[in-house]
Amino acid sequence: MGDVTGVDLAPILLVLGDEELLATRAVAEAVAKARAVDPDVDVRDYQAGALAVGEIAEMLSPSLFGGHRVLVLRSGQDARKDLVTALLGYAKNPDPEVQLVVLHLGGGKGKPFADGLRAAGATVVPAAKLKGHRERVAFVRDEFRRAGGRCTDDAAEALIAAVGTDLRELAAACSQLIADTDGRIGADTVARYYRGRVEVSGFTVADATMVGDVPAALEALRWALHVGVDPVPIADALADGVRTVARVAAAGRGDPYQLAGTLGMPAWKIKNAQQRARGWTPEGLVEAMRAAAECNAAVKGGADDRAYALEKAVFSVAAARRGGVR
Repeated sequence: MGDVTGVDLAPILLVLGDEELLATRAVAEAVAKARAVDPDVDVRDYQAGALAVGEIAEMLSPSLFGGHRVLVLRSGQDARKDLVTALLGYAKNPDPEVQLVVLHLGGGKGKPFADGLRAAGATVVPAAKLKGHRERVAFVRDEFRRAGGRCTDDAAEALIAAVGTDLRELAAACSQLIADTDGRIGADTVARYYRGRVEVSGFTVADATMVGDVPAALEALRWALHVGVDPVPIADALADGVRTVARVAAAGRGDPYQLAGTLGMPAWKIKNAQQRARGWTPEGLVEAMRAAAECNAAVKGGADDRAYALEKAVFSVAAARRGGVR
């Protein structure tokens, strides 16, 4: 068993990052691998901030009875200095029968601990939040591969647009699609499953545009058009979004429930508009209304490229929020 342990199980595993799903998976996979080597493996789980040096010494010391052990140390960035010193000392000559798994958020707090483990030769498993669109597409495609399926880039992008960017929700959606299909996922498959979300796509575009999130607005717009939403309600939603923010901003920062009667709209809509109104100037809103009106005229007047008119409006309204003029 010793050879297998040495080859297959890293003596020290550093799970580095703040994405809970990826970190949880890394620990689960490490434990599963250890159990495959030794079904009777002793697994212990600790919070680093609540752990004293004496408590961990026994777990890290060679066992009289043999057998593999896995020590999971969570929130490694919270470990006290004496514990860090002891663990970094241990890391220079780890016990081959013990696997130390340290979870660390990866920020500035406790950085010397993470750096020290890395320098000592720890195997690093990245678990940082996925920030870019391409990373999320790769995550979705990998989810399908892990389950024995496959999907196209278009399908992954459509799923992200429909479900959102939360990894747990994306992972659950991938599992559901795999369970309900033959495992080969195209954009048309996603469109069939998530057509119910289409009705709010126009408002999704408008909401993202009004807070200046151009990538999210364009993503939602392209998804809506891809699954066959008519451009007219999208243009209407964008114009409504601008008008609503303008009316609510002009009314001041009153209580949404008190303003509901005056403005003739529900309190929840006023509350949302008050949040989206941050960062807007009166001049910017005038410019945004002009852009939305031009978009409406183009879309309803049968412009040759209505998708282009909508994209142009997204950029123009977002630019107006920043104080620019298009």
